[in-house]
Amino acid sequence: MLKQSLLVLLAASLISIAAPFAVAQSSDNQQPAQGNGGWHHGPADPAQRTQELTRKLKLTADQQTKVQEILQSEHSQIETLHQDASLSQQDRRTKMMDIHKTGDAQIRALLDSNQQKKWDEMQAKREQWGQGHHHGDQQPPPPQ
Repeated sequence: MLKQSLLVLLAASLISIAAPFAVAQSSDNQQPAQGNGGWHHGPADPAQRTQELTRKLKLTADQQTKVQEILQSEHSQIETLHQDASLSQQDRRTKMMDIHKTGDAQIRALLDSNQQKKWDEMQAKREQWGQGHHHGDQQPPPPQ
């Protein structure tokens, strides 16, 4: 049961971390980033994510430094969360989503208006992708 819970949590974190980059890359008609001949199978490295965001959003050097700090903090918090066996699967997932939401808001606040527009598009694609690839008992929310 614990092993299954950890696998579900790992899958959810991979989707939430990797989705904006996989979707954004495919929408740019480029090949997905691959390492060792396959897809990346762990939480994205904050430096790699910063490089990807720099390319997509044309971040300044100052923005790059701040974004990488945010991503590193997010990464550390998620690693700590993964090690916390006292939380239920749902509590762990909720906290993980809160960490991502906070980090996303902090990154968005650093961006200029053009970058924010592109960021919002990337986030919308991530949400679409997550709904299209969601597994489990829950259904995505109906269109409004």
